[in-house]
Formats: sequence, structure tokens, C-alpha cells
Amino acid sequence: MARSPSSPLSDLWFKGVVCALIGAVIVIGPWVARSPSVRELLAQAAVVGWFALVLGLAFCGRALWWQWQQRR
Repeated sequence: MARSPSSPLSDLWFKGVVCALIGAVIVIGPWVARSPSVRELLAQAAVVGWFALVLGLAFCGRALWWQWQQRR
């Protein structure tokens, strides 16, 4: 089964949304988690969560910039 080719723009959007969601879950996780061990685990991964969140937002920003440049 052949995969349909995707545009670089849709790839950027996909990567951006996925990274931002993962980052948001990791950053918000310690306040939402019920188990103390899960809270501690997510609190230790806060730096990774912030990195993923910023990277995802950067991908989304790049996709927006690319769309804006194509319309001009």
C-alpha cells in the first residue's frame, strides 16, 4: 500500500502540533497527575517538556511563516 506524498507544509504542521501537545502534557502533568510517583517523574522531565513545547511552537510558527510567504 503506497503512502500518498505529503507536502512539507503539512509535515511542519503535524510535527508542530504533536511536539507542542507532548510538551504541554509533560509541563502540565505534575499538577494533574494523581499518583505521587507520576508527579515526580513528570516534574523531573520538565526541561524536556518545555523544550518540546517551544520546538512545537517553532514548527507551527515556521509553517505560518511559510504560508504567509506563499500568499504574497
